[in-house]
Amino acid sequence: MTNYTRSNFQAHPFHLVSPSLWPLFTCITLLNLTTSGVLNMHLFNSSVSNLFMALLSLVLCMSLWFRDIISEGTYIGNHTLAVQRGLNMGVALFIVSEGLFFLAIFWAFFHSSLSPTIEMGAHWPPMGIEAINPFELPLLNTVILLSSGVTVTYAHHSVIRGDRSGALYGLIFTVILALIFTGYQGVEYSYSSFTISDSTFASCFYFGTGFHGLHVMIGTAFIAVGLWRVNAYHSTDNHHLGLESSILYWHFVDIVWLFLFISVYYWGC
Repeated sequence: MTNYTRSNFQAHPFHLVSPSLWPLFTCITLLNLTTSGVLNMHLFNSSVSNLFMALLSLVLCMSLWFRDIISEGTYIGNHTLAVQRGLNMGVALFIVSEGLFFLAIFWAFFHSSLSPTIEMGAHWPPMGIEAINPFELPLLNTVILLSSGVTVTYAHHSVIRGDRSGALYGLIFTVILALIFTGYQGVEYSYSSFTISDSTFASCFYFGTGFHGLHVMIGTAFIAVGLWRVNAYHSTDNHHLGLESSILYWHFVDIVWLFLFISVYYWGC
């Protein structure tokens, strides 16, 4: 009678994650980052150095953590179709949570702008604040960001068709356009006539556009990693979950900017 060994047999398609210290280290660096940020706001000694060290530690821990995930999905084959569906759902729920975050920002903006208080002179924007002309640099930034949405979509379809060179060119142009957008946003801030402490209008303006800029920088890094993985032959026509997630995130950034441009720059000013 033959005996069969089933020690390596898995009766389900899901990935049981191996124990890892990177999530713990990432949490510790996040705590250090927020603590250093608060201390820096209160002008504590050496708080700036601690802030940069915490940020560097966070990037290092997350990079090593994501390296393990890439190995599990690309080389070991743990990302089955069932796992990919779960990861897609996780990314979608994350983007929904980000949308609710920006909804709170728009809520604050419209709450203050539709009925300006007497402290602001019952006027929006408040007297003494010269709003940024929406048809100058903001309009150019809108064209740049929407163009990046076109190039990243072209890259996505190129990956699906198996056109590696087209995907590389599309992603390269997307990263370049994203960097140009971020640079122009910094130029806009440097020439603005008001600061974040100048009334509710300025607080809502910088809070909304600043966090959108932060998301643009995160999305740029996200797409840059996708570019590197396409160049390293990690992505195929039917398995490119990381790249697809970065593209979905980038389209979310585009949509939020359209709402910001129409609501904050055009209507609100």
